[in-house]
Amino acid sequence: MTDLREPMTKTNILARRLKEARLRSGLTQERLGVLAGIEEDSASARMNQYERGKHYPHYEIMARLAAVLNVSVTYFYAGDDQEAELLLLFSQLSRPLRDAAVERVRALVGNTP
Repeated sequence: MTDLREPMTKTNILARRLKEARLRSGLTQERLGVLAGIEEDSASARMNQYERGKHYPHYEIMARLAAVLNVSVTYFYAGDDQEAELLLLFSQLSRPLRDAAVERVRALVGNTP
């Protein structure tokens, strides 16, 4: 859980979501880093720094981490937790269900093509 005394910045939101996604996947920091193409001898330390918010990974690295974790890279950059949850759920849908979800949301907001 995030320390409420700490202001929510893009770095600590990304760090929290990265750790949560890694834990959901059952991977260690080292294994996730290696699978994302980070050298084995530095993978654990780099992932630890990313998850603590000490360093902010480049978008390319985040895209590789997202692919390993089977989530959309946009999940890590979402503006709030509700939006992030929708992105996470959406990324788990098959293509036909994604199409249906988009149509349903369009209908909910009254924006049908």
